Amino acid sequence: MTGKPAVAAGIKQLNIQKLSREGSLSLHVADQLEALIVNGGIPVGEKLPTENGLCEAFGVSRTVIREAITHLKSLGLVETRRGVGTTVLRSTTIEARPAKQINPTTVEDILHVLELRLTLEPSAAELAALRHSEADRRILKARHDAFIKAQEEKSQARVEDFDFHLAIAKATQNPFFAQFYEQLSQSVIPRAKLLSIEINPVTSERYLERVRQEHTYILEAILMRDAEAARETMFQHLNRARNMYAKYRPQ
Repeated sequence: MTGKPAVAAGIKQLNIQKLSREGSLSLHVADQLEALIVNGGIPVGEKLPTENGLCEAFGVSRTVIREAITHLKSLGLVETRRGVGTTVLRSTTIEARPAKQINPTTVEDILHVLELRLTLEPSAAELAALRHSEADRRILKARHDAFIKAQEEKSQARVEDFDFHLAIAKATQNPFFAQFYEQLSQSVIPRAKLLSIEINPVTSERYLERVRQEHTYILEAILMRDAEAARETMFQHLNRARNMYAKYRPQ
């Protein structure tokens, strides 16, 4: 019983602001937590409050908190370990990127495709959550497992990434989502456009770990038939990619 008041007091000291319902809630949460970490409000080596504590403090759902933590992981600020929680690793950001540099024309192609995907795939994830069949559930899980296996084998998991998103399109039960996605082919996956000499193996591994976590949250939301969470997690997955690849534009 003594632990709960201590946790509550710790959260109160962080001066967390409850959120309005405008814009992306997960990014608002991530921005506040990032500022606390960078400014020393949560020191290196300290743990973040629990998911439940953060949900209460911010007035948001568990999905929003998980998305925010994923964003902090992508910046290299925190790590999460089962049974331990989420711990602050550093107070400066180190974003995981798949390549050191990318040809400017390729960058623009990637951003155009991501812009298109952002108009379609959040809706596809939402419909998949509402409409998927038992067969779709098995396929979605299998595609996710295939991505994890490819990542663990140190490949770029391009085919497996495409297959996971295609499975979501098919789970909408609207054949035109799947047909449109199939026409785009594997070129929708940004890494498919990168040359081998452009890829940074070390940072790319961290980047794929982030993609894996984001896929996990998308899959969980769909399988739970949580349409709102499915839309939100898919949007954040693609939007983070767009923001990251935009940084490759020539200054």
